[in-house]
Amino acid sequence: MNAITPPWGNNDWKPTPPPIAAEPRGPGNPAWTPGCASPNPAGRPPGRPDKRLLATAAMLDEMRGIVAVLVGKALEGDTNAASIVLSKVLPSVKAQAEKVSFEFDATLPISEQVAQVLDAVAAGAVAPDVGRLIIDSIKSLADVRATEELAARIEALEEANDARG
Repeated sequence: MNAITPPWGNNDWKPTPPPIAAEPRGPGNPAWTPGCASPNPAGRPPGRPDKRLLATAAMLDEMRGIVAVLVGKALEGDTNAASIVLSKVLPSVKAQAEKVSFEFDATLPISEQVAQVLDAVAAGAVAPDVGRLIIDSIKSLADVRATEELAARIEALEEANDARG
């Protein structure tokens, strides 16, 4: 059976060099260089405003009127208008977990740490949703520790393998 030799198996093969990085340019056509003819000689003449800019300005003018109408209706008692105005003006209130204090020993094994949290929930020292957050945090920390231990074991195996070979 004849084996096909890949191109990098030959002694005269050299990898393709990486492309030379061009200097970063500003906005516009990256192929155009100063001093060359314009790629768009019939482009927008100087001093003429961009149509998108004009449309945006017109919409902003209309928006002021829409907001004024919504505020007026909200002041008249329209709850839908009030809801829209308040949702855009006031920041949404995010739930915050309360601070808790209970007996916790972080040096214990993970299962016993979780048991400590569950005991605190059962005793009423910690709300169930806060207990769940704490248990999820313990689990995340355990996952990180397991990953670190696995990486250390792989590194030790590779070093042992290198020492043998």
